[in-house]
Amino acid sequence: MTTAPFAITFNSPCETAYFAARLGRILRPGDTLLLEGEIGSGKTHFSRSLIQSVMSIPEDVPSPTFTLVQVYDTEIGEIWHCDLYRLGAVDEVDELGLTEAFETAICLVEWPDKLGSMQPENALTLSFETDPNTVEKRLVTLSWVNTEWANRLEAAQ
Repeated sequence: MTTAPFAITFNSPCETAYFAARLGRILRPGDTLLLEGEIGSGKTHFSRSLIQSVMSIPEDVPSPTFTLVQVYDTEIGEIWHCDLYRLGAVDEVDELGLTEAFETAICLVEWPDKLGSMQPENALTLSFETDPNTVEKRLVTLSWVNTEWANRLEAAQ
C-alpha cells in the first residue's frame, strides 16, 4: 500500500538543488530513488545536485543517457546514477549490475518504468512535472510504500 503522496513546488533550479542536497543527507546504501517525468522535467538536474552535494571534492556529473550508469564514490557511500531511457529490455538490468546495486549502493534511477517488476519495493518515487507557464517551476510529487520514508523525509526538512 502506497502512502499518500505529497507534492512540493520548486520555483527555480536553485530550490530544486537545495532540496536534492537536503535529501542527500538522509540517504544511505540500499536506498533507491525512482525519478519519473518527461524529458526536461528536472530529473538529471536533481540527480546532479544531490550527487555533488555529497562529494568530498565536487566533480562533473554528466547525464548517464548514453552510458546508462555512472557510479560515484561519495561521503555517504557509492551512488549509482542510472538513466534507463535507452534500455532495450528489462533483462538488461541484471547485465548492468543494478539489482545488486539496489542492495549495496544508493541508486538514482531515471525512467524507472523500464525496470518493470524489478522496481525495488522500498524505493522513494519522485515524479517531476513542468509548469506550462514557466520553464523554471517544477512540481515534484513524492510517494513510497515503506513508511520509514515519512520519518526520514521529515528529518530532511
